[in-house]
Amino acid sequence: MIQVTNLHQSFGKKTVLDSITISIEKNEICALVGRNGAGKSTFINSLLGLLPVKQGSIAINGTTVSKKNNGWKKAIAYLPEKFLLYPMLTGLENMTFFAEAVSKTANLERIEQVLTAVSLWDDRNVQVKKYSKGMLQRLGLAITLYQESSILILDEPTSGIDPMGRKEILEVLKSLQQQTILLSSHHLDEIKQVCTHVAYLHDGKMEKYTVEEFLNTHHLGGIDG
Repeated sequence: MIQVTNLHQSFGKKTVLDSITISIEKNEICALVGRNGAGKSTFINSLLGLLPVKQGSIAINGTTVSKKNNGWKKAIAYLPEKFLLYPMLTGLENMTFFAEAVSKTANLERIEQVLTAVSLWDDRNVQVKKYSKGMLQRLGLAITLYQESSILILDEPTSGIDPMGRKEILEVLKSLQQQTILLSSHHLDEIKQVCTHVAYLHDGKMEKYTVEEFLNTHHLGGIDG
């Protein structure tokens, strides 16, 4: 699903990603972990085509990520840490706006399906400015899920959310059996709960483990950011 080969990214003389090769396979939920400044955002932005690949290659579902072709973009959906919503609009109005941006005509049945999946259907007519942070994050996740992309990239989806909100987000992620997910996180407990693998970024290098392997070989101090 995601194949990264000898990816090298640098800024000036500083090497951020050093010849990274990694595969994230179909239906895996892979946590992307590393200290602050390790290069997680650089890696994600490279996958999304927001940073041009200087050396190496990235393929999404067998299609090379580049400006020359856009086919790979349909396979991937991205939830940033802070999803920009329209506070004066309701949850349903926000959902409809973003749905129409993707497909011109909103699929109301699909909207109901994803809002129900994130437990927001009953609050669909409430203005977003009245939503809690957890509700805002779940709405962002619903907008991301609407696209029905086979690959989801989620950047700190539970950041700054209270324990109940985190639990709600994690329950949604557990229910996603048909998607391949790359999840940026530094919460050991949520990695244990929802992830199958860990991509550990350290000193510009990346290693992939099963969650069990990672827990047996690393301690909490290694993923604090």
